[in-house]
Amino acid sequence: MASNPDTKAALSYEDFKQSVLNDYRIAVTSRECSLLGRREVLTGKAKFGIFGDGKELPQLAWARAFKNGDFRSGYYRDQTFMMAIDHLSIEEFFAGLYAHTDIAFDPMSAGKQMGGHFATHSLDPDGNWKNLLQQKNSSSDISPTAGQMPRLLGLAQASKIYRNVKEAQGENFSNNGDEVAWGTIGNASTSEGLFFETINAAGVLQVPMVISVWDDEYGISVHAKHQTTKESISKILAGFQRDEEDNGYEIIKVKGWDYPALVDAYERAGAIARKEHVPVLVHVVELTQPQGHSTSGSHERYKDQDRLQWERESDCNVQFRTWIIDQGLATDEELKVIDKDLKKKVRDGKKAAWEAFLHPIKNEKQKIVDLLETLISNSSNGSFIKPLLTPLVENKEALKSDLLGTARKALRFTIGEDSPARIQLIEWIENYTAKIQPQYSAHLYNENGNGATSVPAIAPTYGEENLVDGRVVLRDNFDAIFAKYPNTLVFGEDAGAIGDVNQGLEGMQEKYGELRVADVGIREATIIGQGIGMAMRGLRPIAEIQYLDYILYAIQIMSDDLATLRYRTHGKQKAPLIVRTRGHRLEGIWHSGSQMGAIIHLLRGMYVLTPRNMVKAAGFYNTLLESDEPALVVECLNGYRLKENLPTNIGEFKTPIGVVETVKEGTDITILSYGSTLRIIMDVAKDLLSVGINAEVIDAQSLLPFDLNHDVVKSIKKTNRFIVIDEDMPGGASAYLLDEVLNKQDAYKYLDSKPETLAAQQHRPAYGTDGDYFSKPSADDIFEKIYGMMHEANPSSFPKLR
Repeated sequence: MASNPDTKAALSYEDFKQSVLNDYRIAVTSRECSLLGRREVLTGKAKFGIFGDGKELPQLAWARAFKNGDFRSGYYRDQTFMMAIDHLSIEEFFAGLYAHTDIAFDPMSAGKQMGGHFATHSLDPDGNWKNLLQQKNSSSDISPTAGQMPRLLGLAQASKIYRNVKEAQGENFSNNGDEVAWGTIGNASTSEGLFFETINAAGVLQVPMVISVWDDEYGISVHAKHQTTKESISKILAGFQRDEEDNGYEIIKVKGWDYPALVDAYERAGAIARKEHVPVLVHVVELTQPQGHSTSGSHERYKDQDRLQWERESDCNVQFRTWIIDQGLATDEELKVIDKDLKKKVRDGKKAAWEAFLHPIKNEKQKIVDLLETLISNSSNGSFIKPLLTPLVENKEALKSDLLGTARKALRFTIGEDSPARIQLIEWIENYTAKIQPQYSAHLYNENGNGATSVPAIAPTYGEENLVDGRVVLRDNFDAIFAKYPNTLVFGEDAGAIGDVNQGLEGMQEKYGELRVADVGIREATIIGQGIGMAMRGLRPIAEIQYLDYILYAIQIMSDDLATLRYRTHGKQKAPLIVRTRGHRLEGIWHSGSQMGAIIHLLRGMYVLTPRNMVKAAGFYNTLLESDEPALVVECLNGYRLKENLPTNIGEFKTPIGVVETVKEGTDITILSYGSTLRIIMDVAKDLLSVGINAEVIDAQSLLPFDLNHDVVKSIKKTNRFIVIDEDMPGGASAYLLDEVLNKQDAYKYLDSKPETLAAQQHRPAYGTDGDYFSKPSADDIFEKIYGMMHEANPSSFPKLR
C-alpha cells in the first residue's frame, strides 16, 4: 500500500490517477484504524489510544518526498505516514494497540510502547547494522513532548558529517550525505524549550532537516492563543527565514487539506534540504483532530459547535474526497465501493490481530487449567483452590498475568504438601516466568555477547617514568582514538578551538578539523540530541557536557530517549553515544556536582563510569569504542593537573566495565568509594595505619554496572566490616552501592558490625575551601567515622576518640 515516492517522474494520466487513489486508500485505512482503535480502548481490549486522525493528507504528501536512507523523528500522530512507506500494516497497528509482545507482530516495540509510537529496524537479529540506505528509516518515538527534536538534529547532522568528512563514510549509512531527517511535532509542543533549542541549533549548523508542524490550533484542550505568540509558529519564526545575506531556514506554510499544495510543498522542502543542506520548516495549518487528543477525553468538552462544524467540513479526508471527484479521478459511487472494502479490511485486520494476541495465551491457559484441576483433586485445600480456577476458566480473554497470578495464588494453599501436582505447578510457574518476563525486561543492554562488559581488560604499560598532567593522558589518548576510528567525533562547549576548558582536547581541532572536533553553543539538551542522532546513523560521537552539574539540562533526553532506545525497540535500534563530562570536588554549588543518586536511577540502559584518574578514564573510552552501548563518563574535575605516568600503549589499554579494583589491601575494614574521593581515602588509610587500623580500599570504577564479579563481598569475608564513602547526598549513590553489596551479594552474612555509609551533607556544596570541608566528607570525617566503627567493635583496642 506504499505511497509512490517518485512524484517527479513523468506519469501517464492513468498512473497519476492510480497514484492518487492509492493515497486515498491509505487515508481511509488510517482513519478507520483510528476510529476502530478508539473503540477497542473504550471496550477495554486496549489500555490507551492516541491516533493520527485529521493528519492523514499531509503525511501522504510527505511520504512521497521521503526516500530510502532518510530518517523520521516524529511523534505519536504519524500512523498514516508509516502506512504510506509500507512500514505499518493494519494488523501491526492493532498489535501495537494490544501490546503484543512478539516483535513479529508488533515490530515497533514488541508491546513495550503504547500504540502510535513507531520505529523501523536498524539492526539484524545479531545486533549488527543493516544497510540503512536500502530502507526508509524511522527512529523510535518517545512520548515526552518535543523530546524527538534533539535527536532529529543529530540525524540531520550525520548527513553533513558524511558529506564533508570523507574518511567517515560508511557504505551502509550514507550516500554523500544526501539523506534528509524529517521531524514532526504538534503546534502546541512548539512551546517547549527543546523545540526552540533545536530550531536554533539546526539553523546554526545548516543541516538537512525538515520539520513539519501539524497545526490543529489546540494542545489537548488549550487553544493556540494560550500557547503561541501571534497564534502562529511560522510567524514568530519568520526571522529565521534565510535571505541573500544570511543563512537560516526555508519556511513553508501550507493548508493541511489542500492535496496538490501539500505535494508541492513537500517536494520543495525535500529538494532544498537534500541538495542544499538547508533546514526547512513546513507549517501545516487548518488541520483537524476528529476524535480529540486521545481516548482519555472528548474534544466536545472544549470546542464549541462552530468549531466542531468547521472541523467536520474541513476534515482533510473529506476535502481530499471532494477534490478527487471534482478532478474526475473517481465518482462518488466508486469511492463508496473503496470505502466499504477498506472498512471490512480494517475490521478483519483488527480481528486477526486480536486473535493472534490471544492465541499463545489460550494455549498456555489450557495447560494451567489442567494442572490446577489435578491439584484440586490432590490437595487437602482443593475446595479453596477451586474458586480461583472458576473465573480463569470463564475468562475467554485471559491475559498472561491472569494465568500466572492464579497459579501463584493457588500455590499458597498447598504450603507443606508434597505432591506431584504441586511440583508440576511450581515447575510451570518457574518456566512460564522465565519465558515471559524477558518479553517485558529484555534488551536494556546489549544481549548479543559483544557488549562493553565483554571487552577484555588491557592494562596500561609503562617504560621509564614519564609523569605528565592527567589532561595530557586524555589528550594523547583522544589523538589515538581519532586516528584509529575515522567515524569518531567530539563536540561540546569549548571543545574545539581551545581544546576544552581543561585542555584534554588540546590541538585536536587543528589536527582533525572543525567537524570532527567541534565547538557548539550553550545548549546541553541538543548536544546530547546531536550525539543520539549521529550514533543512530553509524557514527561514533562523543558529546561533551562541560560540567556534571549542567547535565541536568540534558537528563530528560538521556533518560527518556538514549537510555531506553535499545529496550523500547526490543533490540532493533541502538545509539552508542559516549557522553563525556567532569565533576566532583571543586568548589561551589554549580561546579562540584555529584548527582549520582539521580543519574544511576534515571539512566538505566546506559553505563555510568566514574574513573578515579585520567588513565582510567582514557581506558574507559577505549573500551566503549570496542562495543556499541551508550555511556556517561564522569572525569574527576580536580584531576587534570595532577601528575600521572603516561602509558606507552596509549589508545590501546582498556579499563574493564563492571569490575571493581582493590587499590589497597587490608584486613580490618572494607572501604568502597569512587572518583575523586578515592584520593582522600587513600591518604586517610595511611593515617589509620598509625592507629592500628589496616583498611582495604576498593574503587567501584563503574556504578552501572557495578561489580559483576562480586569482588566486594570477597573482601568483606576477610574484613567483616564495610563502609561506603562518597560525595553524593545521603541516600544517593552510597545507598545504591550498599544495596548492591548487602542484598545482591549477600554480604550481610559476613558482617560483624553494622554496615555504614558516609556521604555529603544534604545540601549543595558551599563555595570555597571551607565550603568543601563542611559540605562533603573530609579526611577528618572519614578517619573519625572508621575509627568510630572500630571503637564500637573493640573499645579496648580503640578507645573513644571524642
